[in-house]
Amino acid sequence: MRWKDFFYFTRSERQGVFILIVLIVAVWIGLYFIPPRKAALVKDETFEKEYAEFKSSIQQQERERRTAYAERFEKRTVVLQAFDPNTSDSVDFLNLGLPPWMAKNILRYRNKGGKFRKPEDFRKIYGLTEAQYTTLLPYISIKELPSRKDTIRLYAQSPPKDTLLYYKYPAGTTISLNRADTTELQRIPGIGSGIARMIVGYRKQLGGFYEVDQLKEIRLAADKLHPWFTVEVNEIRQMNLNKASVETLKRHPYFNFYQAQLIVEHRKKKGRLTSLRQLKFYDEFTADDLEKMTPYVCFD
Repeated sequence: MRWKDFFYFTRSERQGVFILIVLIVAVWIGLYFIPPRKAALVKDETFEKEYAEFKSSIQQQERERRTAYAERFEKRTVVLQAFDPNTSDSVDFLNLGLPPWMAKNILRYRNKGGKFRKPEDFRKIYGLTEAQYTTLLPYISIKELPSRKDTIRLYAQSPPKDTLLYYKYPAGTTISLNRADTTELQRIPGIGSGIARMIVGYRKQLGGFYEVDQLKEIRLAADKLHPWFTVEVNEIRQMNLNKASVETLKRHPYFNFYQAQLIVEHRKKKGRLTSLRQLKFYDEFTADDLEKMTPYVCFD
């Protein structure tokens, strides 16, 4: 058999080979003109959906919270009545028609030691308009502030003559800051009747002192009083954060209205509190706030 016999094709075979070649060429040309497909990015649709739902839930809770606050303040009826800007709480200011942020500014000013000594001093509140000031001026009733004479005695070299009416303890004597009454307090050199009443009054508001330095909060020279006092922390009266009402909480010097309201709402939505650490994620509470509150709360 000759080698040419291997390359002999019948008519039908030649037609088949021709058609195959045409198809190959057509496919090659088609691949040339069709652009390559880009690899699609594989997305974790489940994760994205869960994240979107979580984010939406947080935003919805925040909107509901802001709406609740807004509705509460919008529905508040303005009641013009006599008030003392040195002792009124945030609810009193809101009832007078002042916005929440302004009430908070007034409380912050007082917490830093600010005092209103005459009705005209109320004009210094940031954001208070002339119309608001004019409306509230007739209702401002400021009680006489404690005399400063007793405070000055803490810095005097020797006590004034009127302190000789009381027997004074000798140096080295110590008394309980949480148990001493006004008479016993006045036996400390430099403490008169006014300061004694201030100490007892503030002690009652707090529920007891946990350190002598807290006397600085009523503008007393705690460093000069340290040698005269002992403090027993087990004598402090605590509030149960799982039972205390808004009114009870906001009467304490370390809780304002907004913090008291938030604690009660937290209990309703998320159940019992077991630690103050649960409140640190709220803007209304700073680390200093929580540290000061710690001795005065319990969760039983």
